Amino acid sequence: MSEHNEGKWLYFTGFWSVGCGFLSLLCRSWLLVAGLLLSLGSQAASVVFLNPGRSDEPYWVSYTRFMQAAADDLGMPLRVLYAERDPQRSLQQARELLRDGRLPDYLVFTNEGYIGPELLRLFADTPVRLFTVNHMLTADQQRIVGGSRERYRNWIGSLVANEEEAGYLMAHRLLKAGTAAGRGLDLLAFSGLAQAPVAQLREQGMRRALADFPRARLLQVVYGGWDRQRAYEQAQQLLRRYPQVRLVWSANDEMAFGAMKAAREAGHVPGRDMLFSGLNNSQELLSAVVDGSISVAMSGHFTLGGWTMVLLHDYDAGVDFAAHGGKDRQLPVFILLDKRRAEKLRGSLARPGYGVDFRALSLALHPGQKDYRFSLRPLLD
Repeated sequence: MSEHNEGKWLYFTGFWSVGCGFLSLLCRSWLLVAGLLLSLGSQAASVVFLNPGRSDEPYWVSYTRFMQAAADDLGMPLRVLYAERDPQRSLQQARELLRDGRLPDYLVFTNEGYIGPELLRLFADTPVRLFTVNHMLTADQQRIVGGSRERYRNWIGSLVANEEEAGYLMAHRLLKAGTAAGRGLDLLAFSGLAQAPVAQLREQGMRRALADFPRARLLQVVYGGWDRQRAYEQAQQLLRRYPQVRLVWSANDEMAFGAMKAAREAGHVPGRDMLFSGLNNSQELLSAVVDGSISVAMSGHFTLGGWTMVLLHDYDAGVDFAAHGGKDRQLPVFILLDKRRAEKLRGSLARPGYGVDFRALSLALHPGQKDYRFSLRPLLD
């Protein structure tokens, strides 16, 4: 090779080497930027849940645990603020979130105490997206503020249980059991709070079941406020007033156990000469189903918070649950429990993560799935 050509070759290879180095640097820079953008884009959405219950209340504690299991599985930071059964405290907690500036991506709340419209107003001009669980805004409230994604665009949806059906099924099974056992069909009913939508729906279901049994007679409905001690004190008076009663319907487990205590003190044997129903998922309730002292039980709605986390995870990933079942949905989560199911559920509740693969339920992570498969059944298998 001539000296001239050799120089040209060296010049060319040098230029090529510099060019490749520049391209390599450029590629690495783009990869770094892309990785950074991907990292920022995939940052897990944060959630605050305004829990209306008490921090030592079995139902709401179990609700939170199931919700946390979903959050852990999906990699979503979850913060739970208990109202201790004071709706005004929930509003105060919401105002504190706004004041300290630590706003979550999503705020999950219930309409207990009818606080929904005020929460929507407080967060109307923020980037926070709101989601309602358990207690939906009433029809009257929605006539004023509109539905989700209407006047308040950042109120993105709701998830509630089949409460009326639960009240109906529980009362129907109790009356059927009373008929089979040859008991009288006089019934005492312990509802929750008179102004609570969930209590109203369960009571409506109970009254609908009564219509299926012409000989049934509702002696009295009292409002035990979901509280065991209050129901106990009410039952003491009611059992003296109605000594013939043999059927007791309760809208939750705590009131059922309060009434059972009064019945035992009056000389009755729950599950034998007096039949009780109860609703929830406490270990005490499940054990009472197994030993027969609770004759009819239902469970399932403690899972709503967990399923909500899946919906919010997917929404944040660009998969809108509104296109897969609706923005507002009522989920048939309640299941009647017999002894076998109570045993199964008791075991599942004791397992870490409940044995539920929440990621497998995500449509964002499994695009081939068309709709959500939320059910209590995985905990009963």
